[in-house]
Amino acid sequence: MKKLDFTTEITVEAEPQQVFKAITNVRGWWSENIEGSTAAVNDVFSYHYQDIHTCKIKIVEIKPEVSVVWQVLENHFKFVNDTQEWVDSYVIFDIIENGTMTQLKFTHQGLVPDMECYTVCHDAWTYYIQESLKQLILTGQGLATPKESTPSLAKVKEQLLAKQKGKSIYHRLLIKSPVEKVYQAITTQQGLAGWWTPDTIAAAEVGSVLRFGFGPDYFKEMKVLRLNPYSLVVWQCMKGFEEWVGTTLSFELIPHQKGCTLLFHHDGWDKYSGEFASCSYDWALFFRSLRFLCETGTGFPYPDFNK
Repeated sequence: MKKLDFTTEITVEAEPQQVFKAITNVRGWWSENIEGSTAAVNDVFSYHYQDIHTCKIKIVEIKPEVSVVWQVLENHFKFVNDTQEWVDSYVIFDIIENGTMTQLKFTHQGLVPDMECYTVCHDAWTYYIQESLKQLILTGQGLATPKESTPSLAKVKEQLLAKQKGKSIYHRLLIKSPVEKVYQAITTQQGLAGWWTPDTIAAAEVGSVLRFGFGPDYFKEMKVLRLNPYSLVVWQCMKGFEEWVGTTLSFELIPHQKGCTLLFHHDGWDKYSGEFASCSYDWALFFRSLRFLCETGTGFPYPDFNK
């Protein structure tokens, strides 16, 4: 039986020229962490996501307003046994005009279901084509992975651990969705409302204060201390139950061959108490809600999180 290559497609109200221009603006929809030209035949560019995924890609065919083809020359995955699974595969963009609409068919030829990376690559490509590239075509603004900032993520985590005091709540879970999708769920107002509480006011900006209402008489406020796209989010509690105030909450996202591993710390508790125990249990229920939201599109936010 023939193994089926991964494919996904979108149809947009745009001219083929507009779609073609967006495809070749790879930094606008895939990642700003790309080095080299991405516009002409025989151009070779390098991509990296931290030290987790790196690859070198050559553009082997360009037919303006019709198609673009890449060949993967080199590849390294950190999270699977066969680190070179993409090597000699082809990434194909076919542009098809249909009246006032344009169809884009994306195929990763050689990315097949029996590969270790298939699930996470399937979900990641779906995100970047169905959401990021589509938004770039329609609005001029995609959802590309931003340029990695300094200090490094490892340095940031080291600094957080050095500041950690008191008791900590700690949870770890696998979510069968790519890190990009999980990151959106824990940073955007729509995402947070879908798994924590519908009464959410949030902006994905460092320094902003997020407000979460739980019924008519109680709310929490969290200040955003750090946003490392698709890898780390850190909040500090400004208002809430007395034992919460001053505590730090961090969400670390690590790519996994089946999706994303979430490592969660709620640090800075003064003591083990009834509220500490209750909070730990509630976080477990809310992370179940987060997992369902990312995997199925429907979470169980407050007040339904414990049903």
